[in-house]
This record gives sequence, structure tokens and C-alpha cells, in this order.
Amino acid sequence: MRFTSTLTRRVVGGLLLALLTAQAALAADIRVVTSGAFTEAYKKLVPMFEAATGHRVISSYGASIGNAPDSIPSRFARGESFDMVILSEGGLEALMKDGKLVPGSRVDIVRSQIGAAVRKGTPKPDISTVAALKQTLLNASSVAYSASASGTYLSTELFAKLGVQERLAQTGKKILSERVGAVVARGDAELGFQQVSELIYFKELDFIGTLPDEVQQTIFFSAGLVQGAQQPELARQLLHFLTSPAVAETVRATGLDPVAQGTAGAAK
Repeated sequence: MRFTSTLTRRVVGGLLLALLTAQAALAADIRVVTSGAFTEAYKKLVPMFEAATGHRVISSYGASIGNAPDSIPSRFARGESFDMVILSEGGLEALMKDGKLVPGSRVDIVRSQIGAAVRKGTPKPDISTVAALKQTLLNASSVAYSASASGTYLSTELFAKLGVQERLAQTGKKILSERVGAVVARGDAELGFQQVSELIYFKELDFIGTLPDEVQQTIFFSAGLVQGAQQPELARQLLHFLTSPAVAETVRATGLDPVAQGTAGAAK
């Protein structure tokens, strides 16, 4: 009887070990690089996906555009390997044009708007109208903006449109490889502009609002499958999860507007 019990335990133990080994064999690593605007939502959603599937997501971060060492274009230029990329629509289309991504694989995930913030406890300037925004930019002693999509729009279009380009040539600070909010929080800039989702999590800041509708730039942040990806099917699973209705409220809480699945391109 004791021999039978011991044998049973050994058999059950062996079966459990086999099941665990099989599960480990099925689990895989998915390599993703994402830009700043989607980062807070991404960091909330990826652990949910990992817990539900058993797969591991290996994440990298960088600006959508630009030549900073950790920017997404720089990472691709160095030959870093990914299964999926998430970045601004302009940055994605540039990678697509360069043949880095699978044609037709673009899926728009969220819409994002540009906002502004100041260090907590300092005066809150008015940016509620175009005229007020212009005066605030003229009055600020230093203005920080991103080296990525939002900052490119500000520095190449909006400042000129508002007639403040000459002033911002003296007071503007293009921020590389860190969030604008971090620069403002430590007092290295009086006023900072970036995607709302990248500003609202700094407890050291007061968020003062978004750009007026007339001069706002709404940017899609989109995903694409990388040419030669090692885990294309799992990347599609992750993308489906990130765009599913079940996670929409989590995404909204990070200052982004989810794009309903099926309204944009589908990964193929």
C-alpha cells in the first residue's frame, strides 16, 4: 500500500512537471518598443496581458522621431530587433517607407493631444485661447518642449504661426531622451509642453490644460509589425489586447482617447 502511494505521488509529480515544462515551452518573449505618449497606458496593460497569457513582453522606450540615441529611429538604425513598434503616426509611416515594417500592418491605437504644465506652486499662465497662449509664450522665461512629435509641431509650425518664433529661439529648450515634465519639475524650465499623457503623472507639476482647439494637433499613436519579427503571431495577440474594448477605460485614465478596433488598419 505504501509502495502504491509512493508510486502514485511520483506519477502525479511527473505529470505536473511535464505540464509545467509544456507551459514553459509554449510561453515566449515578445519584443516591443514604444514611444512616450503611450508609455503610461502600456505599463498598465502589459502586466495584464502577461498574466493572462503567460508570455513575457520585453519593452524598450524612445521618442517617435529624432536622432537621440534611444529614439526609435536610432534603435532601428542600429539593428535592434523587435516584433512590434508603437509610435506616432508620422514616425510609423517613415519606418514603413524605409521597409522596416510589414506593409499594411498599421493599427491606430489612441489619439493624443498636446498640453502644458508648470511646476507645482508656481503661477499658472493662461493658454485657454490662441491670444492667451501667444502672450504666455512671450512672457515665459524658458519653455521646454519634446524632441519628438509634439515638439516638432510646436517648433516647426505653431511658434511661427503665432509669431513667437524669434522669442522661442532664445527661451525654447528642446528636450532629448527624457520627459519634458521632469525638466519642469526640477525647475530647469518655467513652462513645458508635451502630450497630455506624458505630463499628468508628475505630482510635482500643475497641469494647466491643452492647446486651444484652433491650434491643437491631435496625433494618432499607432502600432506596426516589424519585418522579420520572431513572434509575429504573438505580437498580433498583444495588439488585439491593446485595442480591445475591455482596456479602453484604463487607456482613457492615462489621458489618451482609445481608437475603436476596426476603425483603422488591421495588422496582417
